[in-house]
Amino acid sequence: MQTANQVYQKNKFDTASPGELTLMLYNGCLKFIKFGKEAISNKQIEARNVNLTKAQNIIRELMVTLKTDGEVGKSMLKMYDYILHQLTQANINNDITALEEAEQYVVQFRDTWKEVVLINRKRQHGGGSI
Repeated sequence: MQTANQVYQKNKFDTASPGELTLMLYNGCLKFIKFGKEAISNKQIEARNVNLTKAQNIIRELMVTLKTDGEVGKSMLKMYDYILHQLTQANINNDITALEEAEQYVVQFRDTWKEVVLINRKRQHGGGSI
């Protein structure tokens, strides 16, 4: 039997727009980066690997779903590839610096995407003007 929280979480995903789902991916990636940083600091090798692998998998998902038929998409793909590389290096080498650099880029992507979601919401529910 599902708990109320599990039902809420499932409904949240089921009713989210594609933009909101992307925002959830960015937030999830940042959560796993945070846990990975804590694991590196605490010398918890298994926890580091588990969390940074989850962050890497999220970046891979963003890469495969990205439309690359335009210059913006191609540039984003290069940035995702760089973030993935930094996450991998952080995981292999316990490299906090590489992890923090990846985190900064994910934060920038997340913050930009959050603005896009808010603008779209205002257009849909606020008469089309901002």
